[in-house]
Amino acid sequence: MAQQKQGDDVLRVHFTAQDLARTRVADGADPLWETVLSLHSLRESRTDPALAAWRQHSVLHGPGPLRTLFALVPPYGYFPDFLTPAASQYGVESGLEAVMSTPRQRLRTELTRLSGHRALPGWARGIGEGEPAALRQLARSLRTYHHLAVAPAWSRIAQRVGADRELRRHAMGQSGVEAMLRTFGAPMRWQPPVLEVDYPVRRELHLQGRGLVFVPSYFCCDHPLALVDDALPPVLVYPARETAGEQAEGPRLRGYGGEALRDVPALLGGRVGTRIAVGLRSGG
Repeated sequence: MAQQKQGDDVLRVHFTAQDLARTRVADGADPLWETVLSLHSLRESRTDPALAAWRQHSVLHGPGPLRTLFALVPPYGYFPDFLTPAASQYGVESGLEAVMSTPRQRLRTELTRLSGHRALPGWARGIGEGEPAALRQLARSLRTYHHLAVAPAWSRIAQRVGADRELRRHAMGQSGVEAMLRTFGAPMRWQPPVLEVDYPVRRELHLQGRGLVFVPSYFCCDHPLALVDDALPPVLVYPARETAGEQAEGPRLRGYGGEALRDVPALLGGRVGTRIAVGLRSGG
């Protein structure tokens, strides 16, 4: 079993017997996690074929809701937990309703944390104050971007996430939760009673009997992600394995040509970003 080098940054997730009994793999792809994480992929120089429809739309019609979303989701580092509520597992509209129902104190706390990493536009104050109009605008931006960028690729997303989920659930059904925890390979090492996860910062997460939900994700990359607020229901979002079909297909894009692709960076604000150290969102 690979050992974590001394001094390396790592997320240590502490399990009890009760936590093991309550640990599970999510039922499928989470629409708001995929929506938010795709914003990192959209700003990469490497093009993801799942975002071809949105890139084509941006070339023709402009970036639209990205002006709002990019302000709250930087290319790397922290973004607010309230953008990926647990209710999103029941569908994008359930997730958006939860976003709009976030308590004012939590909105203020998380945006204050975000403002410590980057300057926020003036309109973000309305979200922090829980103003209904500002929250409705945020929900519209998320809905529009999801509809135009993520939904057209949902079959591809669901296929990869579903295959990964079945792999984990098969191991769990055959040999139990601890066997499932050993299926992740080098990035996540089960050393009972602790799961060590490669991470950009050193962090301890004590589940305290709540269990853990593993969420395989198409757009998660580089490092697994956890919510910053330890009081929230614990989740660990991790990169779903590519299917054999995707590996054979490669990163080819269909539906539009190179001329349109060259126009995308300007429409997205000039400089194409990167997903390096995206896991820092969980470091505070």
